[in-house]
Amino acid sequence: MRALVQRVSRAVVAVDGETVAAIGPGVLVLLGVHRDDDAGTADRLADKVRALRIFPDAEGRMNEPLGDRETLCISQFTLYGDARRGNRPSYVEAARPEDAEPLYERFCARLDARRGVFGAAMTVELVNDGPVTLLLEL
Repeated sequence: MRALVQRVSRAVVAVDGETVAAIGPGVLVLLGVHRDDDAGTADRLADKVRALRIFPDAEGRMNEPLGDRETLCISQFTLYGDARRGNRPSYVEAARPEDAEPLYERFCARLDARRGVFGAAMTVELVNDGPVTLLLEL
């Protein structure tokens, strides 16, 4: 499982021009599910995201975890795109949708995250805070 975690001031996801979810300060997570992932992987990664100390403390140092801030999670199978050969990425490492969706839902539920629409063509807007962007992989 891979997650691109971005600290944001705000983020919005829309489908067909209609807002599906929006958050204020918190994290935007783009989540890719690997074909070998399971429920334990989803739980561990969600716990890791919650515990990341990427928010400023009273002294301005990145030392605070997510806490009560919001989370927006977007399914992103393209995080498993492999373009090492040629120019067209291969997605053979990404989980099939019927396997990925329950793990995506589990991850989101564990973080109490707002979410996009699994498998939909979405537009995502964000205001990166910092900017702070991390790639996590389990």
